[in-house]
Amino acid sequence: MGFTLPLPALILVGLAGVVLLLVLVIKCKMQAFYALIITSIAVGIGAGLPLTTIPAQGDEPEKLGVIQAIIAGVGGTLGSVAVLVALGSMLGKIIEISGGADALAGKFTSWLGPKRVGVALTAAAAILAIPVFFDAGFIILIPIIYAFSKAAGLNPIKFGLPVAGVMLAVHVAVPPHPGIVGGAAVLGADVGWITILSLAVSVPLAIAAYFLGKLFNRREYSMIAATKAMFDGFGQDDGPKNGTLGDGEKAPGAGTIIGIIVLPLALIMVGTTIAPEFAEGTFWNGLLSMIGQPIFALAVAIGAAMFALGVRRGWSAAKLGEVMESALPAAAVIILVTGAGGGFGKVLTESGIGAAVAESLADAGIPVLLAVFLISLILRAAQGSATVAITTAAGLMLPAVQALGLDAVHLALVALAIGYGALGLSHVNDSGFWIVTRYLGLSVKDGLRVWTPLTTALGLLGFLITAGLYVLIPSG
Repeated sequence: MGFTLPLPALILVGLAGVVLLLVLVIKCKMQAFYALIITSIAVGIGAGLPLTTIPAQGDEPEKLGVIQAIIAGVGGTLGSVAVLVALGSMLGKIIEISGGADALAGKFTSWLGPKRVGVALTAAAAILAIPVFFDAGFIILIPIIYAFSKAAGLNPIKFGLPVAGVMLAVHVAVPPHPGIVGGAAVLGADVGWITILSLAVSVPLAIAAYFLGKLFNRREYSMIAATKAMFDGFGQDDGPKNGTLGDGEKAPGAGTIIGIIVLPLALIMVGTTIAPEFAEGTFWNGLLSMIGQPIFALAVAIGAAMFALGVRRGWSAAKLGEVMESALPAAAVIILVTGAGGGFGKVLTESGIGAAVAESLADAGIPVLLAVFLISLILRAAQGSATVAITTAAGLMLPAVQALGLDAVHLALVALAIGYGALGLSHVNDSGFWIVTRYLGLSVKDGLRVWTPLTTALGLLGFLITAGLYVLIPSG
């Protein structure tokens, strides 16, 4: 049987659960999925959830047991997340292996001219980051950053810092990336509206990433020895290579890559903006709504990529299969962590901890939009994973968000505020911090001086733009 704790005790249990999660992940180096499951069990028991489900009795609703609540949360989150993340990973992998990054960077540089290489690389990175996860996308672009840096006689941080900044900004906010998709699933937010709004916010953030990168690059930073050796050897036989193209194989055209990336976004927008113009239940409403579903849109984009980047360029069916299958192991880990985050969020909701936090925030007078941003930012700083920060913050704040009765657009903006909270304060407990600093040659101290402030500034700017849209857009 379960029991009911007073409000202050529930909040203390919730805080203790977050602390336990951080200790397991940071101090004990425990895998995030397992740490989330263990924490969910501990919080559920500590908050008074029944040890097993109690059926509905009279006016009393069903009370989920600890394990049943976790299963419900994981299942509810993965219902939409698993397919989206898997399809997104496949699309990104096809673009990666085809040499699409080289094509994008080269075309943008030819359009903008050699004097605007930084602008060109930042713009290309913003587009490439939509289907390709941050870590993989940045590593793909490193050979291009090194090549342009050597040609210009510059430290690679000059080009690499804004590229990394904009790629991370896209990663935390634009579907099909796992954190924002998982957060949307927890909140019940519309992925189509999140896509439209996040793309709109990403444009000023890309511009800001370029100029903030220049600002933080005013001084010269000494390159660490390992990176200097790699950079000095770039272009020689033992230097780093893209390694994605076969002998004699040419990269696809930039227009093809852009078209494949834009295709699912356009289909999602059709379903979100045009389908509602037709009456519900009509043929056109049903057809356009189906076309605009992210899963359908990504499936169409993968089909286009398979033909344009694979079949038309001589790839065998076996190679296409291998490329797509190679995307799944990494995606599986992300899917499981996202699902476990949803399970933790369900426990927080079922136990009443989320409602207790919401009530406390209401009493303190902190607006929900600001609260979700700050909670996500704190969780991100504490344990490093943007995906865990987003799904945990969404679960914690779900009761407060539901109490507002928001329309689809404003609910999507709340999800974005959580996403941009998870953008800031990237530091030594974040794997992305080490990838950026090591490839750009920054010491830990310099990384904390440069990369951490850049991510925080972009996160804050993303939140401010989101908050502005929240206020300016009329409620539906």
